[in-house]
Amino acid sequence: MLFVYTFLIFADCTYSQKLKQPNILLIMLDDVSPEQFSCYGVDGWGNTPNVDKLASNGVMFKTCYASAMCAPSRVEIMTGEYGVSTGVLQNGIWIGDSRDNVYKNHQAFGKLLKDAGYATAIAGKWHAGNSKPYDEEVGFDEYCLWEGLKEIKDLPGSPKFKGQLEDEKTTSRYWHPGIIKNHKLLETKPNDYGPDIFADFIMDFMERKTKEGKPFLAYWPSVAPHGTRTGAPTTPHRGEVGDLGPAKNSEDGRLRFIALNEYIDFLMGKVMTKIKYLGIEKNTIVIFTSDNGTAVTAKTRGVERGSHVVNIISGGGIKQRGATDELTDFSDIAPTLVDLAGAKLSEGKKFDGKSLVPFLFGETDAHREWIHGYISTSQLIRTKDYMLEVVNPLLGMPKGRFYYTGDNRNQRGYEFVNDNPKHAKERKKFDEILKNLPALTIDHPFWKTKKGKKFYKQYTKPKTVEKHLYNHKDYKFYDEGLKGK
Repeated sequence: MLFVYTFLIFADCTYSQKLKQPNILLIMLDDVSPEQFSCYGVDGWGNTPNVDKLASNGVMFKTCYASAMCAPSRVEIMTGEYGVSTGVLQNGIWIGDSRDNVYKNHQAFGKLLKDAGYATAIAGKWHAGNSKPYDEEVGFDEYCLWEGLKEIKDLPGSPKFKGQLEDEKTTSRYWHPGIIKNHKLLETKPNDYGPDIFADFIMDFMERKTKEGKPFLAYWPSVAPHGTRTGAPTTPHRGEVGDLGPAKNSEDGRLRFIALNEYIDFLMGKVMTKIKYLGIEKNTIVIFTSDNGTAVTAKTRGVERGSHVVNIISGGGIKQRGATDELTDFSDIAPTLVDLAGAKLSEGKKFDGKSLVPFLFGETDAHREWIHGYISTSQLIRTKDYMLEVVNPLLGMPKGRFYYTGDNRNQRGYEFVNDNPKHAKERKKFDEILKNLPALTIDHPFWKTKKGKKFYKQYTKPKTVEKHLYNHKDYKFYDEGLKGK
């Protein structure tokens, strides 16, 4: 999920008289759906009072889309462009040279804000291409990141990691974690907890830059909750130090997940308290979101629940308040930050998204007509009244599933209207949008590559197809047209 506290620079901008030169804190949680935050009104998923407070003091988008998986969402939020533009469509689908050069071919908000005079830092999880956050084209001055054994070995002197492992190649992100801070391996201990370290880094960075009088961008893509392998420090479901095994049963796993999500909320509260202590809360804007829906039940699925993420924006100067039916997606984040900061895209570059600034500051009560979600070869489009999901010719769903939603949200109360003549006019509008957002088809050159062939073999297995095209059994809240799909 993402929290963004922003101190706004509006050079040559309508809002320049409303906000001072901004600092920005952007926080994005990992693999968690909106209903797991109590402000979204679903019981049984614990309490998140600090997220709730953020929502009550700002605007909460009922419907925000990302991609349904980690890497494409993280690239989309950095670049303000959809996967069809960047070539990043799934953790295993990087078209052309996108894995190596996505931030050379497309502009990252880190560099754009750095060029506009910001001090920049990132803490947590990167996983957004082979470029490093500190590379010139990405633009972060400082970093504190969970990294694997390869990245640790590549450090000067090839230091030996002495902490815990999640598997043979992956260091722990939680207890006794593998963390690199500004080109040096942190010497962590068994009782050191990754999320604490990242929160402390963010607070230290904000304090130093505030004392220096320099505007900052602090990006906090959290490593958690991500289908926890261990519980939080506040729960008996943590297990023993270094116990990275799976939960003993589904209820144990659920309790660990809730506890960790609540602990991240606690860390958010610490960060918010720090901002208030520093005296910068009136000049700060927060954007809170997640990279995709919850693992197993939502992540990687081509349905709305896969791409549906929390999005809350709060802070000084924002006039919008409360839950809104206005739509937004991850392609709007980068243009919003650039707009707030008075930064500029290079000539010839573009965003697929649209700045939220006019909406947030009350210049307009509307934002955009449609939003886009995607994963692998599936496409999703949403308007306020209609939703089209799993448009996927490669998996035998060329028309997808079309729904009339009216005022309904969160996958409840949708009416399945495929081939319903009463809704044909609206469906035609969706088809026109999709002409500019082409999905990968079987004749794409990617499928002839070694990686493409390997991905296709796994992707087209019956069980994988079933999971991708339909909701998890516990979340079948609307007609999925299973007969004659």
